[in-house]
Amino acid sequence: MANPREMGAAAEEAVRVPFGDAELEGTLCVPDDATGVVLFAHGSGSSRHSARNRFVARELQSAGLGTLLIDLLTLEEEAADRATAHLRFDIGLLAGRLAGALAWLRARERTRTLPIGLFGASTGAGAALVAAADHPADVAAVVSRGGRPDLAGPALPRVLAPTLLVVGGADTPVIGVNQDAMRRMHARVALEIVPGATHLFEEPGALEAVAWLARDWFLRHLAG
Repeated sequence: MANPREMGAAAEEAVRVPFGDAELEGTLCVPDDATGVVLFAHGSGSSRHSARNRFVARELQSAGLGTLLIDLLTLEEEAADRATAHLRFDIGLLAGRLAGALAWLRARERTRTLPIGLFGASTGAGAALVAAADHPADVAAVVSRGGRPDLAGPALPRVLAPTLLVVGGADTPVIGVNQDAMRRMHARVALEIVPGATHLFEEPGALEAVAWLARDWFLRHLAG
């Protein structure tokens, strides 16, 4: 499938986003004539180096959207989480970090006027939906990949941003979780099931399908 808008590659920039006494490391890429920017919330045990999220980010960049992939935990927190796995499910903490990244994008010259979307994977989708509910003026659209929207809990009915839920057709338990979440949401919400795909979308063509669906959703709701 061809991109609706082919662009030259934009340069990536290593950035640090302050949050309280900590700094979160990220990778920012903003095409010269970007029509929006997408903030990524990675899943449990992942990071800004996630090959799957970077694949999706490149597709968004080629369509004229900026991207910010960010580590939601510091290096020290990641080391502790590898041993206990307690922080990757701390949705309040992760949503708060996303809120800090939203504020950072709003303060930065190249992104301050751009509509912002959130792309959440796995547990990161729960945090993205909480951040969208808490900051409706700053989040114009949300996409969830193999997400756990149920982790957003009571925030689901408060989400105003148009939300796309993408789930693998072979990821049966997560399909049910997403269907239940849809029934609790009042915003515009759509569910797309990628046939034959498992939770990580490792099957041939599955991740490409996710990237195209996300691209089209963000172009529709960020670029008008």
